Amino acid sequence: MHQPIPRLSPQRASPYLLLTLAPFFWACNWIIGRGLHADVPPMAMTFFRWLFGIAFMLPFAWPHLRHQWPAVRQHWRVLIPLGVVGVGIHNSFAYIGLNNTTATNGVILNSTIPIMIMALSWIFLRQRLGKLQLMGLLVSIAGVLAILSHGSWAQLAGLQLNRGDLWVLASMLLWSIYTLMLRWRPPELHMLSFLLVIACIGEMTVLPLFLAEHWFVRQTVFTGDALLAFASVGLFSSFLSYVFWNRGVQQVGANVAGMFVHLMPVFGTLLAWAFLGERLQPFHVAGIALILGGIWLTTRKAALPVPLAAE
Repeated sequence: MHQPIPRLSPQRASPYLLLTLAPFFWACNWIIGRGLHADVPPMAMTFFRWLFGIAFMLPFAWPHLRHQWPAVRQHWRVLIPLGVVGVGIHNSFAYIGLNNTTATNGVILNSTIPIMIMALSWIFLRQRLGKLQLMGLLVSIAGVLAILSHGSWAQLAGLQLNRGDLWVLASMLLWSIYTLMLRWRPPELHMLSFLLVIACIGEMTVLPLFLAEHWFVRQTVFTGDALLAFASVGLFSSFLSYVFWNRGVQQVGANVAGMFVHLMPVFGTLLAWAFLGERLQPFHVAGIALILGGIWLTTRKAALPVPLAAE
């Protein structure tokens, strides 16, 4: 007799709730990544994040994967790029960026993802947003700019991107590509099987970079806080967030799902205020209100498309 398969099934939850929780978990990751950048270099942060993430997901995913291994072998040409782009290189670029920019800049720059997704969708898939969705996008961008400029046109006009910001933007481009590539996820693979496979592929991609960093650049300072951080981002930012994001993209599509990335500066600003002692300014409140209003406009009449993959 087969042992019962552990269940971790978000399919009954609202896709909009799932797409809200995912950026919250990722915003926490940016705060943690910036806080530990002096002790944990970027490749080490990526490697240990996913090492813990794989450990958390393995008991849930292995029973599915054991029965679906032939499908994994059949679709390796799709799974390898998803793992390399969506797990390995995307995360590495983000942590490199956090060594040279602030967590606040990082979470704000995440809001370029919907624009990138729209552009890539139009170029490669010939998809466009409706008028109401475009209006929501513009309102959300206005909210991001309000936060980025501190409510000052002069500061916005003089804004300069540093090297860390450019790494973050490159990371966001890779995440946008990953989000669009989810439409080719093998439909016969259970969500957890799929996530475990691409996580392992991403981890193997990062391993030689981590070893090179460890031997030739700098080593990780292991502390109790660092181990707790690895476990936290492994469980929430690596495991649960990807499950929630993939499910949300399935149900509402990449364009609508991309709008929820605008929640990252909202959560990031609030977390920085709560845990890093940064003051919550009026422009933060105004920006957050615009971002939430844009998401409401975008999702209010969004039709649920045919799922990109089946459980």
